[in-house]
Amino acid sequence: MSAPTLAVALIVKNEEKHLAACLDTVKDWVDEIVILDSGSTDQTEEIARQYTDKFYVNLQWPGFGPQRQLAQGYVESDYILWLDADEQVTTELKQHIQQVIKENKPNCVYKVDRLSTAFGKKIKYSGWSPDWVTRLYKTTDTQYNEALVHESVVVPSSYQVIALKGKLLHNTFDELSQYTRKTSLYMKSWADQREGKKKSSLFSAISHAFFRFIKMYFIKLGFLDGRHGLLLAILSANTTFTRYADLWLRDYQKSKK
Repeated sequence: MSAPTLAVALIVKNEEKHLAACLDTVKDWVDEIVILDSGSTDQTEEIARQYTDKFYVNLQWPGFGPQRQLAQGYVESDYILWLDADEQVTTELKQHIQQVIKENKPNCVYKVDRLSTAFGKKIKYSGWSPDWVTRLYKTTDTQYNEALVHESVVVPSSYQVIALKGKLLHNTFDELSQYTRKTSLYMKSWADQREGKKKSSLFSAISHAFFRFIKMYFIKLGFLDGRHGLLLAILSANTTFTRYADLWLRDYQKSKK
């Protein structure tokens, strides 16, 4: 009986800066690399094709969950490991993944702890660590849900979620302009998903932003991350305000028609 096969899958757009470093951590020990692009205008495709022939494009952006579902449709391996282009697999994590693939236990999905870096500093508090995300499972067992943003793997009720050893290194933002570009799509998708289903107001936007700052900086000990913790708490509060303000504006504009 042959050993189970493993695919790495990514959805990407304009990831020339990090993609090679990500794929270098998996290229020598996985059976398949599947990349679904949503319309890159940089060197993402050229870099990707140095690692795989399974590079696909979907220009009709359906949201994060549906895009991952589409990418999974191209996977032929027994197991699928999801990565983002700005992530890197550590040696310890690689070794444990290889172990669980070999064991091939039924009714299991696997989660990994991400250690994130923001603006050149590893963030160990602020609600960022530990950061457990489900990323490995049998391809025929499940998939991501339909959420447009903050998508997650659907875990069948009878399945066990097992923690993998080792870290997944996550290089989030190097500069503020990058933060703005990344969060703009998340904010729009968040509002799109809730428009017509959730009410908002300007006061709600302010209060949510305020409590987001309090939670991240004080309750989640963001102050222990130093100036970076303060910056992240302020940025997160601003993002929260913008999301709820956008939702309120959409409702207001509809009411004036």
